[in-house]
Amino acid sequence: MTSDPAAPAMRLASTGTIIHGVAVGEVLGVSTLAGARLIAGKGGLDRIVQRLNVMEVPDILAWVKPNELLLTTGYPLRNTPQSLGRLVADLDERGLSALAIKLGRYLDELPDEMVEQADRLNFPLILLPNDVGFDDILNQVLTDILNRQAATLARAEEAHRALVQIILAGGGMREVTAEVAGLLDVAVAAVDVSGHVLASAGGAEQVAMLREAYVLSGNLTGRSEPSRADADPLVRADGHYAVVPIVAGGHHHGRIAAFSQAGTLRDSDIRILERAATVAALVVTKQEAVTAVESKYRADFLRDVLTGRGGSRIAERAKAFGWDLERPVSVLVAELDPESDERTAQDRLLAAWQAAVRRHDPRGAVAGFSHEVVAVVGAGVDTARLASAASSAFADCTFSTGMSRIAPGADALADAYGQALKAARVGRQLHGSGAVAHFDQLGVYRLLSLVDDTAELHSFVRETLGGLAGDDDAENADLRRTLHVLLETNLNVAETARRLHFHYNTLRYRIGKLERMLGNFTEDAHLRLNLTLALHVLNMRGI
Repeated sequence: MTSDPAAPAMRLASTGTIIHGVAVGEVLGVSTLAGARLIAGKGGLDRIVQRLNVMEVPDILAWVKPNELLLTTGYPLRNTPQSLGRLVADLDERGLSALAIKLGRYLDELPDEMVEQADRLNFPLILLPNDVGFDDILNQVLTDILNRQAATLARAEEAHRALVQIILAGGGMREVTAEVAGLLDVAVAAVDVSGHVLASAGGAEQVAMLREAYVLSGNLTGRSEPSRADADPLVRADGHYAVVPIVAGGHHHGRIAAFSQAGTLRDSDIRILERAATVAALVVTKQEAVTAVESKYRADFLRDVLTGRGGSRIAERAKAFGWDLERPVSVLVAELDPESDERTAQDRLLAAWQAAVRRHDPRGAVAGFSHEVVAVVGAGVDTARLASAASSAFADCTFSTGMSRIAPGADALADAYGQALKAARVGRQLHGSGAVAHFDQLGVYRLLSLVDDTAELHSFVRETLGGLAGDDDAENADLRRTLHVLLETNLNVAETARRLHFHYNTLRYRIGKLERMLGNFTEDAHLRLNLTLALHVLNMRGI
């Protein structure tokens, strides 16, 4: 039987990895097997042969390995023809590629049950000619396998040298994809971890089909498995699509995907894609290193500006970064909340703010400091909406945001930075994680936040509120709420009763009880001030 030239010399294992070797259909095409005949399991001709074995003992199952072509004269089976049907199922279960048998010497024929089982399982059963020796088959098939592997390695090495030369010449992802597309005559795309296309090359029609296919999200097998394409090389069984992960430093940076309209992707092509992914990882790490240096330079410059050490050429240097600091601007500070994993989250927080500022103010400045991200945006930007956009892109952790007053120019940025920093920290004390606060909204809390001695603040609250300072007693907590509304309404009894849904006389009774506990606050303005401050201190978290 002649070999099938379209049969791919690779198979996708259940684990998602590629099995390299020679297809059973191609093995049947070697000269020593010219007289061989396939008698069952035609659907398994694309099974891959990586090694050969000879069956000499009845308990062969203990010695076989996956992807083997098993040769036998039938001698171990001569006395147990009733078990031959089960033998096919056992060999198939162990991942064998095919069984080749010589008949006439020990077995005259194979039972129908065995042939039927092989057809059901698509397990190739091959009838060998009597005049062919096993040593000839072993030598020729193994030589073919080794030659193919050597040719695959040589082709991959040649491609690798060409790809490395691109890096040495200063090329990037665009040149890498173009080189691979030319080598394989396919469409190639490099995508990042979010599926964004970094570069693509190949025929326009094939590139369009590659972009439209689910391959860019890892869906090669008809299932939605975006994580699989980040773990192992994948190829669809029809040879049309393949995906190889781009991995550097133990981290996934994206994928290289290939599409062949003719379905010609083979094991050697996967090897080249793997080499391309290695080179692409070098491109990614080089770019990351450049970006890291640029980010540090930007951060150092912005830090100098915000601390008043920017020098005399601030506007000119800012323009080199694409920033406009000569206009009226606001400063925003975003600080990770304490429960966040600071080292890993800080980089993602910076990326989220950079993306948000690019959309809302392309001339705005963004930089990451050791404990916060700082943005400087035009006065016309809706800062609350900007903070919300950054929060939406940073959903796995929380951060608190502070906003400054409008600064007329670069000379006022140091004061604005201090305002935004204060707003972020006091806002978290007042509202908890994820707070968004403007400096003008802080009021008296600006002063209270300056008191570093929290023990003194606790003492002031206890001395001023007495039993109302704690939450142990539900009645006292309720009275404290009544006191808060009274002070908020400037002792307007009717308005307080309305807000609390009390009868007027009930509220008069409560006021009397509060005065017996706290003093005559309805007549003493200084006492009312102390009570108001004590209640504000209780509102501040972390004190």
